[in-house]
Amino acid sequence: MRDADGRGAGQRARRWTAGRAALVLLVVGLGTVVAGAVWFRAGYVVATQSADSMSPTYRQGERIAAERIDGDEVRAGDVVLFADPRWFPNGELAMKRVVGTGGDRVTCCAGGRVSVDGEPLSEPYVKDGDPVGGKGPSFDVTVPEGRLFLLGDHRANSYDSRFRLSDGRSGTVAADAVRGRLLDGGSTAEPLLPLATALLGAVLTLVGGVLGAVALIRRRAAG
Repeated sequence: MRDADGRGAGQRARRWTAGRAALVLLVVGLGTVVAGAVWFRAGYVVATQSADSMSPTYRQGERIAAERIDGDEVRAGDVVLFADPRWFPNGELAMKRVVGTGGDRVTCCAGGRVSVDGEPLSEPYVKDGDPVGGKGPSFDVTVPEGRLFLLGDHRANSYDSRFRLSDGRSGTVAADAVRGRLLDGGSTAEPLLPLATALLGAVLTLVGGVLGAVALIRRRAAG
């Protein structure tokens, strides 16, 4: 009789332990999912390139991830997502490359090149190796402080600062209009970290749910 009682007590203890483990996994898993989602949302912007103006670096329809940054963190050469209602009234995000920042003198097209402060830029990323876009406009702009001069990598098919030179701001965009800076290659392991965290949380939640269901079934079977 004592052996039966002992076995029953042991089974109840195991069911109780399994139930507690399931609860812990569920709580930790759900918390990890939320943490990963918040981390990603706070740190990154996800968008789809809607035009061909940045090819071949980023092609039309390509899904990209950009890290959220402040305007004063932007550097020449960065590819950024920005929102400027003077450019796109519907509020959509646009993608361009930063060629000049506050104080830079950006000129084109001596020798078929874009120059900054008199130094021709090396731009291996431009479409067809053409940094001036065929018959693109010539310009000589000193970028105001706190603003950016932006060009597309497909110079022959990009609506950018060159075509807004007479807007009173020399075609520039406010640095604080930047919403994110694209990561090298557009998609790296960095934005995957919060997503992996959320995925781990989902797995823990699933395991906790299965373990909890098994514990409940055994408890009911034991009466």
